[in-house]
Amino acid sequence: MSLFRRLISSTELRQPDGRSASFLVNRDLLPVPPEERQWTAINYWAFWCADSVNLSTFMIASSGISLGLSWWQCWLAVWVGYGIAAVFLVLNAYAGAVLHIIFPAYIRASFGVLGGLWPALNRAFMACVWYGVQSWIGGTCVYTFLLAIFPSLARLPNGIPSSGTDTAHFLCFFLFSLVSIVPIYFPMHKIRHLFTLKAIVSPIAAIALFAICIHKAHGGGHVASKPSDVVVPQLIAMPFCFALTSLFGIFIGSSSQVIFGEFVWSPLDVMTKFLTVEGGASHGMRAGVAFISLGFIVAQLGTNIAANALSAGCDLTSIFPRFINIRRGGYIAALVGFVMCPWNLLSSSTNFSTYLSAYSVFLSSIVGVMIAHYYLVARRRVKVADLYSLERESIYRYMYGFNLRAFAAYIAGILINVVGFAGAIGRTVPYAAQRIYDLSFLCGFSVSAVVYTLLCYFFPVPVPTDAEMLEQPAALEGRVESRKDGEASVYEEEKKEVEGTASVELV
Repeated sequence: MSLFRRLISSTELRQPDGRSASFLVNRDLLPVPPEERQWTAINYWAFWCADSVNLSTFMIASSGISLGLSWWQCWLAVWVGYGIAAVFLVLNAYAGAVLHIIFPAYIRASFGVLGGLWPALNRAFMACVWYGVQSWIGGTCVYTFLLAIFPSLARLPNGIPSSGTDTAHFLCFFLFSLVSIVPIYFPMHKIRHLFTLKAIVSPIAAIALFAICIHKAHGGGHVASKPSDVVVPQLIAMPFCFALTSLFGIFIGSSSQVIFGEFVWSPLDVMTKFLTVEGGASHGMRAGVAFISLGFIVAQLGTNIAANALSAGCDLTSIFPRFINIRRGGYIAALVGFVMCPWNLLSSSTNFSTYLSAYSVFLSSIVGVMIAHYYLVARRRVKVADLYSLERESIYRYMYGFNLRAFAAYIAGILINVVGFAGAIGRTVPYAAQRIYDLSFLCGFSVSAVVYTLLCYFFPVPVPTDAEMLEQPAALEGRVESRKDGEASVYEEEKKEVEGTASVELV
């Protein structure tokens, strides 16, 4: 065997039955085995409490203040926005919790076995960009932490003046990115306690910074064990936790006007100003900022791993399953996030908000098709075995692996927002188009869902029978894992769960 072939063989992934992973399936794309379904309702509560306390949430809310909204308008917008997002989140997550499969496998039911690659690539791109943004913010946390300990860091010569940043901030960004590589190595079901730690440490840091700002302003501050575990915790915890964190961001940003005489929309810039006041910061202030920064470092690390590295890893594994699993996909996201120069995206609150609005146009159409297919067209019936097959008998083969109905609906959902997007980047467009774009996600979702449902009414898609829903993926055939006390194999347990689901649906 040649050196090249040995190298290829050594990097190939394996399926549970021992065979090499194929173009369509590897272990991470298959249903999660019961012993790895360790996330309970408590873990989801802790996850959203932890995920909400990150600096991006602070900046999303405070950027509204910088654009002219009052504090209560910003906070109301956060409640409404995250409340709506929680509904979409639960609607999408429920199918994965029932079937125990990740997004890139689940999306094949609506877009087709090959067509599902495009939505997965879209989401992977978004996760990679967000990984870079969160890493840059985490690097800024490292900067304020080191600046509080070593004030001379502010005087470090800038060797990269034309880059849009400086040497000190870039080195801190590099340090945070380096540390982030470690937790990516561990599978998701083993790092759930990281989010519990983050849920404790992060709020303490946020409250401490809030207290300092109010004092300075003298009071002038203006993977689930059962499907039900993903519903109530996420439906309630997500809007509540994000709204509470955003309120801190609004008050901290508003108090900066009183403290510094100018509005500072980033909490990290607020802390940097505390450290660089004329005459130097006091020892107490430096110690406080150091501890707050350390808490925010933990916050950014947890958020980046959960929301971005794992998300991108799940999506990228479907692009090349033979060689990419969730872990390797996470490392790819880390590399992309590092080289994309994320500081340019955060150069102003306008850039930040424009990017978020623009990319939601593409994601909303995907969500519309997914939800319409699962709840309205297929009526919660999925043949898991065919998600990993391109044989002619596969009901998700559609037309050579692509469901043209889904792509037609996807494009329709994008088109309704195209004119408004042009207006967002400076072109002159009709007033109605601007208003539609202001509700780009809801408009894109609604149009794609309606168009897909109508297309499937006139051109029906195959819906699996009860017997077909119980078929196992070919990659799991013959796999019988030894369990203590004579327990059933992994697939036998999965089969019982699906049988129970099918019985409920028949009733």
